[in-house]
Amino acid sequence: MLNIHGGESESLAEGLYELLHTKELAERITTQPGLQAAFETVSDDLSPNVLATYIASQARQALAAAAPANRVALANSILSDLQGAALIQAGPQQLTSLFSPEGMAARQVFRPSTSFSRAALLTNGKDDPSLASELNAELASADRVDMLCAFIRWSGLRLLGKSLERLRERGVPLRVLTTTYMGATERRAIDELVRTYGAEVRINYETQATRLHAKAWLFRRNTGFDTAYVGSSNLSLPALLEGLEWNVKLSAVGTPELLQKFEVTFDSYWEQPEFQPYDPDRDGDKLDAALARNGGKKTSIPQGSTGLEVKPHPYQQGMLEELEAAREVHGYDRNLLVAATGTGKTVIAALDYKRFCDAAGRKLTLLFVAHRQEILAQSQSTYRNVMQDGNFGELFVGKHKPSEWKQVFASVQSLAAKGLESLAPNHFDVVVIDEFHHAEAPTYRRIMEWFKPKDLLGLTATPERGDGVNVADQFFEGRVASELRLWDALEANLLVPFHYFGVADDVDLTQLEWKRGNYDIAQLSNVYTGNDARAAKIIAETRRTVTSVEDMRALGFCVSVEHAKYMADVFNKAGIPSTVVSGETPEEERKAALSGLRKGELNCIFAVDVFNEGLDLPEVDTILMLRPTQSSTIFLQQLGRGLRRAKDKAVLTVLDFIGQQRREFRFDNKLHAITGLRRKGLKEAVEKGFPFLPSGSQIVLDRVSQQIITDSLRHQLRSNRPQLIADIRFHKENNLANFLQKSGSELEDVYRKTGESWTSLIRAAGLAEAGSGPAPLLGGDEQRSVAEETLLLRRMTTLLCVDDPERAKAYTLLVSAAAPRYEELGFREQTLARMLFFALWPEGGNFTSYDAGFDFLRSFPAVCAEIRQLVALGVERTRYSPKGLGRGLAHVPLYSHATYRREEVLAALGYLALDGRKARHREGVAWCEDTRTDAFFVTVEKDAKDRAASIMYKDYAMSPDVFHWESQNSTSPTSPVGQRYLDHKAAGTQILLFTRARENDESGLTMPYVCLGQLDYMNHSGSKPIAITWKLQRSMPADVYTEASAAVR
Repeated sequence: MLNIHGGESESLAEGLYELLHTKELAERITTQPGLQAAFETVSDDLSPNVLATYIASQARQALAAAAPANRVALANSILSDLQGAALIQAGPQQLTSLFSPEGMAARQVFRPSTSFSRAALLTNGKDDPSLASELNAELASADRVDMLCAFIRWSGLRLLGKSLERLRERGVPLRVLTTTYMGATERRAIDELVRTYGAEVRINYETQATRLHAKAWLFRRNTGFDTAYVGSSNLSLPALLEGLEWNVKLSAVGTPELLQKFEVTFDSYWEQPEFQPYDPDRDGDKLDAALARNGGKKTSIPQGSTGLEVKPHPYQQGMLEELEAAREVHGYDRNLLVAATGTGKTVIAALDYKRFCDAAGRKLTLLFVAHRQEILAQSQSTYRNVMQDGNFGELFVGKHKPSEWKQVFASVQSLAAKGLESLAPNHFDVVVIDEFHHAEAPTYRRIMEWFKPKDLLGLTATPERGDGVNVADQFFEGRVASELRLWDALEANLLVPFHYFGVADDVDLTQLEWKRGNYDIAQLSNVYTGNDARAAKIIAETRRTVTSVEDMRALGFCVSVEHAKYMADVFNKAGIPSTVVSGETPEEERKAALSGLRKGELNCIFAVDVFNEGLDLPEVDTILMLRPTQSSTIFLQQLGRGLRRAKDKAVLTVLDFIGQQRREFRFDNKLHAITGLRRKGLKEAVEKGFPFLPSGSQIVLDRVSQQIITDSLRHQLRSNRPQLIADIRFHKENNLANFLQKSGSELEDVYRKTGESWTSLIRAAGLAEAGSGPAPLLGGDEQRSVAEETLLLRRMTTLLCVDDPERAKAYTLLVSAAAPRYEELGFREQTLARMLFFALWPEGGNFTSYDAGFDFLRSFPAVCAEIRQLVALGVERTRYSPKGLGRGLAHVPLYSHATYRREEVLAALGYLALDGRKARHREGVAWCEDTRTDAFFVTVEKDAKDRAASIMYKDYAMSPDVFHWESQNSTSPTSPVGQRYLDHKAAGTQILLFTRARENDESGLTMPYVCLGQLDYMNHSGSKPIAITWKLQRSMPADVYTEASAAVR
């Protein structure tokens, strides 16, 4: 049997495989009865590559065994069965070049020592060509060149000088991405690239926030024989000639998937705002300052305003979108933004203000309030860069006094001294208050009570004060308009990565009482306090895991004061200086404990609740979780105590000690908080060791804790219905939104692939309102009525995506008793009625009219009540601001950045109707004749089991407003369909893009599509399929871009 090396093996070894299921394989397995085989169906998207790989391996073996004279005939006999395959001429021979005489003379082409078709490994060894010689040879025949290099030095660049000169003479585009990492790049080399060699260079100056250490070249050729080099060599003399460097050569022929991923990822990096275009005349001083700063040198060069447009990072763009939704969708003009220190809150506020000014067509009046002059000066500088106005704003702090009072950056003290009454309450259009957690103080409160701006924005790293006051509750009705999510902050490298270790502590908690959704605290304390075996394991695991316990600065979270005192005593006896802080601790002792931990006099503070919030101690590098925590809020608060950046702090170590839990205990909440995963996706991540965490972070579970967590998640996946019903009874709540708010449950807990509905749950809990059952149908056929209601309730999951106000209002009207007849509705309302109709009955429901369907629907009052609750909740939960479509489609009630089921879209565009047209659509494109619109439905991740597969790189976002898309395989540029795509503007047709991350979510439910709005043609290449680059008329939401972007960040 063929093994991976092409030879024969007598038996199958135990282990993992990726072998196609063949007759020979099946027979071989039967000869080894002690082994159990597992097979998995290859997806339709992956099967061409998998089958081709197998055929190639079999053909290679057969050709190697054949006599050389017979190999061409054998190859042609194989090819003869493939439609359209060209047969091979005798020889065999390879075409190696094709030039006109003039082109040959002009190019002076010579070939690399390594093949264009096969992969190679270069190690600067005796028998290897140097990387410099190979790069020079590759440059000679390239038609486009991309380079990605962490740092570039003149000693390396000059080795390629002649080749780069010829590259420029031939007019070949050269793109370069680099950084100021460690200050190792030399400005002379960058300037030469731009001025002498005509390169387009983009530089990432923020090396603290972006970890680019890659070194790679991509050489694209019009012949299709693209090549790439990826490895350890920066552009320096030692790396190219002398060092023990390893570099892998890839090829479009031998490794096409990797080349495609390289190209797509590079293009995506190129469009990211972190990489800024470099002009030596404009940006030279900025580069010098960044190189000096990152090289650890002192510099007097001012950073100043560059005049470049300030663009938000993806996470900042997401927060701006949430602020926009809070105002435009929910109508709030007082909002709170929460993000950790150092994440660019002021940049977000400045960009938010600029958006206000752009909409108003003028510079609005602004009051920015902070408590220190340094913060005010920095904030003014940020606003000046964003507004591209070096004279923007005036300071009102210390000796600085405003003269115009249009845009003022004021200290709280200066405003208080001036007397607020001297300014009219509506003097400022926009008020921004930094460090808003101080707002409870009298001076801040007076400012907020006096001024009545059109919009007020509070900025804070934490809404919780040390005294327990939550400013979100005090001033914003408990709302936080936008909060930076943990995984977004980790992805952006704004916090230190964490290493989370789940350790089984051998304690059985299954017999403890369960009260109000958690363990009985007294019983839990009794189990832990005095448990010497558990304490010994905690100390042993801490010593084993932490680099140096003597240098450790840890917080240990305990269940009670008694537990904390016991743990501190045990640690002190073990030679680990520790103390206890609780709500009973006097303020002076608390401050002394924190100071001792900061100075290294203490290694651990054991706490009870007090450090869940309001602690600013960046030096904390270890968290000990010594009690079971299922609340994601508390878990994140505890974790957050150690995620702040500090000098010489590379990572936060987290030790979570896990015992045998009751069935009711939920691990999924806290694991979701640090991974963003739910249900099936979370269970698979636990089993596979969490392969897709933010860069630098790790979750490591020992064998027992992994089993405990997997069993718990498996139980949650099987059914949480009894627990949900018990929670509903406990809260005595039959309103869905109220229940979610009181219980802390998620909508995904209620609606699952099992077809569960809110109505069925509250009925089981005995809380359904009287008379909410179905009305009798067909002359009192109660059994038929119940069955029909059940079918409708199972369709409620299709309405989870309703998130724009117009649709929610229309759907609510259509299920009300006073709903008008279909013919009485206006055009938009009729369209919305069809959208709801086909969302509930994709095949038409055997109804002869829309009125018949809605009359039937309204005979089920519980279904109608659930629809009303669902759509209201959907609008309340939306994080985007939907906007109507533009030219040609303004009359259609679809909105960009709203989410839809496919049936809703097709009904809105006239593709579905009760007039004999197609009732179903399964393809990726729908041509809707009524509205002269092509609707593109894109599932970005085609095969969830192979995230790195090449099929991910057919349809992807190159930037927030540029999308790469491939047509159907049968479409050519000259075909009628191809012409319709490429010439849509001239033909007066529209292109609409709808995307989703994957086909199903973690609960197994079909994911809806986000409408990304109308597209405009930019360029295309290829045929059958055509690769088309589209320009979005409205930039996509930040998290949609993150999902759809091919770049791996």
